[in-house]
Amino acid sequence: MPKNKGKGGKNRKRGKNEADDDKRELVFKEDGQEYAQVLRMLGNGRCEAMCIDGAKRLCHIRGKMHKKVWIAAGDVILVGLRDYQDDKADVILKYMPDEARLLKAYGELPESTRLNEGVAGGLDDEDVGEGNGYFDFAEDEIVNI
Repeated sequence: MPKNKGKGGKNRKRGKNEADDDKRELVFKEDGQEYAQVLRMLGNGRCEAMCIDGAKRLCHIRGKMHKKVWIAAGDVILVGLRDYQDDKADVILKYMPDEARLLKAYGELPESTRLNEGVAGGLDDEDVGEGNGYFDFAEDEIVNI
């Protein structure tokens, strides 16, 4: 029988989730960088994101983050803009939910940015009403069910 000479399977390649325990320093944007919120994941290490400057860009997840930092729709990320392609960018950093709330509190993100939700989001006051697919039940109707 041959000896196993490898170092392990694909779980070893994924890396550990080390960022949960320790707090890291908050990184602000610099020249050539922009904050963005992920609209949808496209696969193949790419995502579509809406930048704070109003442009929708195709973002490439860099190799250092690939299979180590998991990005989902609704996450706030820091992207590096390309000089030669305005509609494409590179993902530099993913902000944790508490870091994204701090950025919003510091005024780096606009007030209209929805945090800790997917793109669909939660219910707002203007969402409740007729014709939007949501039902509004009164207390006595719930008891009778």
